[in-house]
Formats: sequence, structure tokens, C-alpha cells
Amino acid sequence: MIALYISWDFNPEIINTLGFPLKYYGLLFVSGLLLSMWILKGIFKAENLKDSAHEALFIYGILGIFIGARLGHCLFYDFEYYSKNLLEIILPIKKTLNGEYKFIGYAGLASHGGTIGLIISLYLYSKKYKIKYLKILDLIAIVAPLGATFIRLANLMNSEMIGNPTNMPWAFVFKQVDNIPRHPAQLYEAISYFIIFLIIFNTYKTKNIKLGNGFYFGLAITLIFIMRILIEFVKINQVEFEEGMKLNMGQILSIPFIIIGIYFIAKNLKPKETE
Repeated sequence: MIALYISWDFNPEIINTLGFPLKYYGLLFVSGLLLSMWILKGIFKAENLKDSAHEALFIYGILGIFIGARLGHCLFYDFEYYSKNLLEIILPIKKTLNGEYKFIGYAGLASHGGTIGLIISLYLYSKKYKIKYLKILDLIAIVAPLGATFIRLANLMNSEMIGNPTNMPWAFVFKQVDNIPRHPAQLYEAISYFIIFLIIFNTYKTKNIKLGNGFYFGLAITLIFIMRILIEFVKINQVEFEEGMKLNMGQILSIPFIIIGIYFIAKNLKPKETE
């Protein structure tokens, strides 16, 4: 087998102006959200929902995802540090060894926290715009895997969440980290999530299938977090306390989402309508 290792040496910053960097991570994060919202606009029209409700959804969505992802990282992965540095939870800064603060951006976002934050923000949104909660969860679930695809591509550009060493011919050598061929775990997840998006979107477009409210939500979180658990086995641990654990924090946090997802699939799956 011929080794075709890919040398990955991207600078995560596109440009840096007066100490304020524009990074690929932020660009891809926002691009994923905008593309998802564009697709949702057509879905909202098909569901006879108002344009004003669609426009407001972007604000609710981005705030829910970002706040939840940030708090999730601080609470689930590095609570000991952030409990002593509360200011760094809400501001994109970090204290240096000499006691000064440096702008670093929001380094640390957890997908599980982002999912929880989005679910909470959508509840508030549903109350405000008088849309059934499970219905809006379903509509978001159609495009959520697409947004997750872009986030994992952003992780790839940052050379973070890298995989374990491997001799597979498609291994990536993350030059920003070391010179060891590794599984491109971020790319595995990005491809998986894009396939999940295609599955859910095509299922939604099949109008002769009658599914109860909550089915797409259940299907999305079940498939996404099953893949998360599987891919974590070829990914390095994110924090030291995970060493020696049979399942790491990402896998443990995925289990409740899968259980909830299976419940909604089973509850809302109905036989094909006959005419």
C-alpha cells in the first residue's frame, strides 16, 4: 500500500489587523449558518411560515449555538480553569503568564453544549413566533447536520480535534501539531454529517411519507451522535482527565442525545399513507 500522506500546514488566520485576527474557523462557522438559513428559507416557504419568523431564527440560532457551545466547553471540559477565570468565559481573552490579557478569540466550543443551547433557544423562539416547538425542532434538524459539517471543516483548518497516529495512506500530517501521520478525524466527521444531511433532506422532500412531529429531530441527533461516538475512537483525547477512561467526555455526553433521539424516532414513525 502506497502512503499518500497529506501534509496539512494551514495558518488558521486569514489576516490579522492590529492584533484582531480573521480566522478560517469563524468564516466557516458563519458560512455554514448562512447556507443552512438559505435552505431553511425555502423550507419555511413550503411550510407556509412567515418570512419574519425565518429572519428572526438566525439570531435565535446563532446565539443559542454560540452561548451553549461556549458554556459547554467551559463546564464539561475545563471547569477547574474557568471557575477561577470567569471573565474569560464571556470575553475572547486569555490571561498570559505575566498577568496581562491577550485577545485570542473564543478558543473552546463544545458541540454538545451548542446542541443544548440551540434546543433552549428554539423553545423561546417557538413561544415568541407561535410555532409548535417540535415542528421548529424538526425544521432545524433538516439543516443542522450541514452546519455541523462546516464546523468540523473549521476544526480541520485549525488543526484541532486531530486523530490518533495511523499508517493509512490517506493520513494527514498536521504540521501545526507534529510530524506524525494521523487520522483526519475532523474530515471523517464532516463527511459523515454531510451524508446525514442528505439522508434527512431527501427524506423530508419525499412527501408521500407521513411522519410525526419530532421525527427529524430524533433522526438527526441519533445519527450525528452515533457517528460522534464511533469517530471518537480514532481521535486523541481533548483534555487530560480523559486519559484512562473507557469512553471519553464526548462519547459520554453523546449517549443521552442518542437515547432521546431513538425515543422520538420510535414515537413518531408512522406507516406510509395509503390513498
